[in-house]
Amino acid sequence: MEEQNFEQVMEMLEKTVKELEEGNLDLETSIKKFEEGMTLSKKCTDILNEAEKKITILTTKENDEFEEENFGG
Repeated sequence: MEEQNFEQVMEMLEKTVKELEEGNLDLETSIKKFEEGMTLSKKCTDILNEAEKKITILTTKENDEFEEENFGG
């Protein structure tokens, strides 16, 4: 199974939310969709957290060279 990117997961989450907001689902299906939405929301958060870890900050040294630091110090 192909790894989904943030945009794909977000699109799936938006579709799930729309289905819930329409209010046309029975209780059991609504609960299932809510659980799916929570799983998708966590996946989005996980993807964003991984992206944050990869961010680097360029800082200027005294001799005008650039140094790469990990995000957060």
